[in-house]
Parts: sequence; C-alpha cells; structure tokens
Amino acid sequence: MSFFAPPLTGAKADQYAQLNQQIGLLIGDERDFTANMANMAALLFHQLADLNWAGFYLMKDGELVLGPFQGKPACIRIPLGKGVCGKAAATRVTQVVPDVHAFPGHIACDADSRSEIVVPLIADGRLIGVLDLDSPKPGRFDEDDRAGLEAAAGLLLAASQLV
Repeated sequence: MSFFAPPLTGAKADQYAQLNQQIGLLIGDERDFTANMANMAALLFHQLADLNWAGFYLMKDGELVLGPFQGKPACIRIPLGKGVCGKAAATRVTQVVPDVHAFPGHIACDADSRSEIVVPLIADGRLIGVLDLDSPKPGRFDEDDRAGLEAAAGLLLAASQLV
C-alpha cells in the first residue's frame, strides 16, 4: 500500500483536523496496535513541524517501556512518576511542558529537546502507555496540540486491537 500525506495547511486546529483524517486513512482497517503506533509515529514526525522525536512508551510490569518511535535512540524504561512521560502516566493527564529544563525530574533522552508534550493512552480505564513528542524549540506545544494529539490518540486506541 502506498500512502501520500499532503502537507498540513491553515491554522493549527485545522492542521490537526487534516492530520487526524490522515491517521484515519493510514490506519484504515488495520487492527494491529504495534503497526498502527509505528505508522502514526512516522506520520506525526514527518507532518508536524519542529519535532525531534515522536513515539510511544507502553506500560509493562509497572513501568513505561519504549515502543515504536521516530527520532534519535531513546531511553528504554521510565518509572511511573519520573520525568514528563512518567508524570503523564501516573496522573493520566496530558503534560504540556514549554521548557523541559525547568521541569523537575526531567529525563534527558536527547539533549537537543527543549519542549515536550505527553498524552496518556487510556482504554477502558486502563493505562496502555503514552504518546510522547519532543521539540528542539522552546514553547513548541500548546492547547491546540493537546486537543489535536488527544484526538489522535483516541483514533489510535479506537481502531486498534489492544494487547
């Protein structure tokens, strides 16, 4: 299958509407969670401006473990409550961090990262993992990103057969 994702245009909210439509088309009828995460990470990494990492961490044996991603090699395991990913997982609340260097306990997997957003993946009340995006640009993420990425995570979870 060949997939073409045209560049995103318009205001940020419009771009996320386009992006989430692209995610829906990319996933299609595929139910495999790992395959869908891998394609979604690639799409986010290539479609959203100013990213240096996009990917997933999955809950395994009480901690977050690296899943499909795009970008430099990353930290493999993150304890709940530690760093931005661990806090998002522990609180089950999306974390929008304009300056990771000012975030207490930030885990620096890539020294070039300056801002981060982490969306918890919750299905049937169960924490599945997190969607994590990093940027070398301070203040890169805002409420439009939060809303758009939470919607994208919802599409992924609804379409996939979860383990």
